[in-house]
Amino acid sequence: MYKIRKAEKLTSNIYSMVVEAPRVAEHCLPGQFIIAKMDEEGERIPLTICDYDREEGTITIVFQPIGASTEKFATLKTGDAFEDFVGPLGRPSELCTDDLEEVKKLKLLFVAGGVGTAPVYPQVKWLHEHGIDADVIVGAKTKDLIILEKEMEAVAGNLYITTDDGSYGRSGLVTKVIEDLVAEGKQYDRCIAIGPMIMMKFACLTTKKLNIPTIVSMNPIMVDGTGMCGACRVAVGDEIKFACVDGPEFDGHLIDFNVAMKRQAMYKTEEGQALLKLREGDTHHGGCGNCGGDK
Repeated sequence: MYKIRKAEKLTSNIYSMVVEAPRVAEHCLPGQFIIAKMDEEGERIPLTICDYDREEGTITIVFQPIGASTEKFATLKTGDAFEDFVGPLGRPSELCTDDLEEVKKLKLLFVAGGVGTAPVYPQVKWLHEHGIDADVIVGAKTKDLIILEKEMEAVAGNLYITTDDGSYGRSGLVTKVIEDLVAEGKQYDRCIAIGPMIMMKFACLTTKKLNIPTIVSMNPIMVDGTGMCGACRVAVGDEIKFACVDGPEFDGHLIDFNVAMKRQAMYKTEEGQALLKLREGDTHHGGCGNCGGDK
C-alpha cells in the first residue's frame, strides 16, 4: 500500500496528493509518469509526476477528475492509500538527460495549459536547481483554475500568467503571449508546451511560424501506460510511436494532432458512461432504452 501523506484540493476540480513511494522517488526524473490504482478492482490511471522528494521518499501527483476512477481518487484523504503506485515510467525530459553544458546554452520557453502546469513544474524546478532559468507561460480559462503559481514563481526565470477571460494576469490565450514575447524581443531556442491537446496543437502552429523548435507531451492520450492497449498510438512525422513507452515527449512540429485528437475522442464515450454510472448509482439507465433518457 502507498500511503497518502497529504491530499489537497487546489481548485474546484483539480487535486494534489503527496504519496509515499520511495522506490519511485529514488529513480524518477522530470517528464516521467506513474500508474496509480486505488484498489484491487480499480482502473490503472497514468499520471505525470508533478514533484518528488528523494529524501522523504514521496511523489506528488496532480489530477483532474474526468472519469469514474479519477472521481474516486478525489475522495481519498490524508492517511488513505493506493493499492498500486508503479513507476517511474516513460522517458525523462531530454533537458534532464542531454549534456548539461549544452542545455545551459539554450534559451527556453515553457508553455503550460491548465493541469499541464503540473508536468511543467518539475522540469523548470530541475533546471533552476542546475542554474538554468527558463521563461514560463501558465494559462487557464479563469483565475480560479491557475495552479502552482507560487511554486512556479520560485523556480522560473520569468513567469507570465494569462487567462482566457482576462480575470488574472494577461488577457488571452497562451499563443498570444508567445507572440507578444517574441514581438518584445525575446528569442528562444526551444519551447516545451504541455496541456490540453487543442492548446498544444495551436502552440505548435504558433511556434512553427516563429521558427521555435517545440516539444510537447502526449500524456493526455495515455490509457494503459504500458503500450499494450494502443490508445496512445501517435504519428510523429513518418513514424508511429506510443506515448507511454516512446515518450511521452515528442517533437510537436511532427505530431499529427488532428489524428491524435480523434483517437482520444474514441475512448471518451466508455469513460463518460462509467462516470455517469458512478454518479447516478442504481438510478442510472443510460443507453438502456427503458427510461426515456435516450429520446
